[in-house]
Amino acid sequence: MGLHCRTKGVTALHRFFIDNREPIGAEIVLTGENAAHMERVLRMRAGEQFVACDGRGTDYMCALTRFENKTAVAEVLSFAPNMAEPPAPLVLFQGLPKADKMELILQKAVELGATEIVPVTMERCIVKLSGKETAKVERWQKIAESAAKQSGRGCIPKVAMPVTLTESSDLAQRLGCCAVAYENEKTQLLRTFLDMNASEAKNGFGIFIGPEGGFEPAEIEQLAGAGIASVSLGKRILRTETAGLYALAAVGTVWEW
Repeated sequence: MGLHCRTKGVTALHRFFIDNREPIGAEIVLTGENAAHMERVLRMRAGEQFVACDGRGTDYMCALTRFENKTAVAEVLSFAPNMAEPPAPLVLFQGLPKADKMELILQKAVELGATEIVPVTMERCIVKLSGKETAKVERWQKIAESAAKQSGRGCIPKVAMPVTLTESSDLAQRLGCCAVAYENEKTQLLRTFLDMNASEAKNGFGIFIGPEGGFEPAEIEQLAGAGIASVSLGKRILRTETAGLYALAAVGTVWEW
């Protein structure tokens, strides 16, 4: 008897990240949380199609064949490059905010194309490090993965362990160029900076965002000393949970990926 297939539109297909690549016609086996979610939560049936992403930019169209021994077995029907990734690394250096704000920032930053989110401790951070950051980052990483699935990303953006401002400016040196959004910057707009540094940005771009209390002047000087220029996000004062998302969206309109 043939498999019954429920047809869905491409945008409605469930999406799962996997660790392995498989050729067309091969079987693919999903384990752990992926298999459990498919069977117990989504209650998927044999023949139902879904997308498996290898986390490195390739999407595999699959059809579920069966559940066995706590795994989900599927046939790979086809594969294609994922088209949702930015053309270069896009890193958000986020001044550590309150927990609920951080979760919102993570979710939306992933939707807007960030490839990495780096929490940064700064002088005016309300939240202080407590030694329990590993558990927090594990939760944040799950939020990033969920947002990546929802938004059709080709990789799961990394959520880094919190770092100091000095450590974050060192990390920024691996990118083509970086900027810091500063409310007291009156001359250089983010769009102008991106236009002037278009060739450098092809090797990656990072944006620094302050916490709820903003930046200390000494922190802006420290970043400037590391070659990170101040930019304005416009005439309005934006909250920390808004500023980074505004900046990422602005980069997206320039890159037009």
